[in-house]
Amino acid sequence: MKEGDIAPDFELTANDGTTVRLGSFKGQKKVVLCFYPKNHLFACPSKKIFQMAEATIKAYPKIVEQNAELFAISIDTVEDQKKFVDEYKIPYLHLSDTGKSTCKVYAGLNMAGLAKRSTFIIDNDGKIAKIFRDVDVKSHGEEIIQTLQSIT
Repeated sequence: MKEGDIAPDFELTANDGTTVRLGSFKGQKKVVLCFYPKNHLFACPSKKIFQMAEATIKAYPKIVEQNAELFAISIDTVEDQKKFVDEYKIPYLHLSDTGKSTCKVYAGLNMAGLAKRSTFIIDNDGKIAKIFRDVDVKSHGEEIIQTLQSIT
């Protein structure tokens, strides 16, 4: 998958129990998909998850101002996603991909079968406008805003 491709549609359950279908945003909003390995990993990766969450939480109001929806996606269960969102008071939905199909298609899986950390920004037409594969967790929120602002 590369920038300019049509984003493959998917349907996943969110931490609040609702079902999110990517295709429902086409023609209405831009979409930001932040893939990450897993909630509550041990040691360093866990810190990265929290730093990425902090950066995107801080940027979230500006992301919404750009007529965009933000979703975080991992292989965690809906229940685990709910606990994580509640614990860190995250204002955007976390989607559960326990079957790993969406993570595999978009981010790819690492040796442990977890999603590789990456972000996909999808324009109003449903095309992939930007892919971040090497995510700098501390500045990622600003990178997302800048990309959204550059999409017409």
